[in-house]
Amino acid sequence: MLADKEIDLSGLRCPLPVLRTKKALSQLAAGQILCVLTTDSDSRQDIPAFVKQAGHLVLDIVSEDTKNYFYIHKQ
Repeated sequence: MLADKEIDLSGLRCPLPVLRTKKALSQLAAGQILCVLTTDSDSRQDIPAFVKQAGHLVLDIVSEDTKNYFYIHKQ
């Protein structure tokens, strides 16, 4: 999936992935897609919960070994 912006948050632990995702989303226009890469296992629950609460949409979550890729559509 193509994203308008990608951020690599590998190695960061909770709550930093959520905070950095929030900051990155604030820099995008509505309709754009953000790809977030995390290695923190808590992100599998934290990122989708934040995205829903903020009114955005998780388009896809792809997991490869310890890596999680979140594709987020900014509303």
